[in-house]
Amino acid sequence: MNSGGGRTRAVVGVSGSPGSLAALHRAVREARRTGAELLAVLAWEPPDGELAHGRAMLAPPVADLRRAATNRLLAVLDAAFGDAGPGIPFQGLVVRGTAGRALVETADRPDDLMIVGAGPRGPLRALFPSVTRDCVTHAACPVLTVPPSPLESELASLHRRISLRLAVDTRELTEGGG
Repeated sequence: MNSGGGRTRAVVGVSGSPGSLAALHRAVREARRTGAELLAVLAWEPPDGELAHGRAMLAPPVADLRRAATNRLLAVLDAAFGDAGPGIPFQGLVVRGTAGRALVETADRPDDLMIVGAGPRGPLRALFPSVTRDCVTHAACPVLTVPPSPLESELASLHRRISLRLAVDTRELTEGGG
C-alpha cells in the first residue's frame, strides 16, 4: 500500500563517493526486496554556490551545469552497474540544490524509503554539514543510513599518510590494516 497514490519508491542519494555507492547498492537490494521503484538522485549546485553564480559575469550557463550533473549521474550508475543496470525498475534524477534538500523533497511520500550513506566518521565530522543529518531530521519517510565500509576508513588513513609524506609499511596493506 502506498498512500502517495503510486508505487513505493526507494530514493537514494548518489554522488560517486564510496558511501553513496554503498547506499546505491543497498537501495537496489531494498527495492528488489519490497518491489519498490528505485530513484537515484544526484543533487548539484553551481560551483561557487547559488549566490555567487547569480552575480558572476562569466558564470557557465545553467544548462551546461545541469548537463554536466546528468553526465556525472550516468557515470556513477555505469560505475555501479555497468551496461546491465541494477536489474530493477529505476529512474535517475538530477536535482538542483543541496543534497539534503533534494533528497527530502524527492522522498516526499510517507511510504517512500530514503537510503543515504552515513558519511565519514571521526572527530571532525561535527564541523561539516551532514547530508545524513539533514535527511534524518527533515524526511517525511523512513531513512536507512548505510555505514561507511571499514575499508573506506583504512584507505582514507593511508591517503592522509601518503599526502603528509609519512612512512607507509606496505605489510599493513596486506595484513588487514596492521
